[in-house]
Amino acid sequence: MPLYLTSSPCDDDVPVGCGLPCIFFHRNGFVENLRRHVSPGGRFLAIAAWKDDHARNDEMALTFAGCFSYHGMGFTRVDVLDSRNAQDAAALVKAADVILLAGGHVPTQNAFFRELGLNGLLKAHPGVIMGVSAGSMNAAGTVYAQPEEAGEATDPGYRRFIPGLGLTEVNILPHYHMVRDNIIDGLRLFEDVTFPDSRGRAFIALADGSYILQEGGVRTLYGECWVIRDGVMEELCRDGESRRV
Repeated sequence: MPLYLTSSPCDDDVPVGCGLPCIFFHRNGFVENLRRHVSPGGRFLAIAAWKDDHARNDEMALTFAGCFSYHGMGFTRVDVLDSRNAQDAAALVKAADVILLAGGHVPTQNAFFRELGLNGLLKAHPGVIMGVSAGSMNAAGTVYAQPEEAGEATDPGYRRFIPGLGLTEVNILPHYHMVRDNIIDGLRLFEDVTFPDSRGRAFIALADGSYILQEGGVRTLYGECWVIRDGVMEELCRDGESRRV
């Protein structure tokens, strides 16, 4: 099971006349790696984060399917798994060649994944799995649900560590350049919240366009990222580079 843990693989700088809101980043070997694992003509399943936002989910699935098609990996069928067909989760997962774990609000998505029993459905899945943002975070065995919305950073009842899908041991923090200066509930997201939470743990902060590829028991990091461990942050890899983690 090749597992892609991405921050965002979507490049908004699209060619004129493309007709898509984004395509995949070519940098850091992303498209080249995907082509090793994804053959044209398979079935694509996008698993939503917001189970009841059907219009958003359909648009998201078609956008990502369009990206695959643009890069020569088109599908014969595109499905969305949300509240409309949650009862069919097992059959949809089994039939899919490529599964996308969508972005969204981490605890909200996590609750839907538990409702589906997704951890059990995915563990024996032989196809390609790609996490995007929250989907990558929820792929971990123990998920670090970095506070995101107002009230979460100071709410003593907000659970920052929750059970996940168990597909990887890596905790990623997506969109680093976008969120690094965020203030939540009067606290600096990284310095005041995430750095203390990293005591005895390690988080990998990814820039958009960077990703981790896990296959055959080997994890390789591609592109710009940092590790936060025991309250200290250091650079792991630069854009255009790769290393095993």
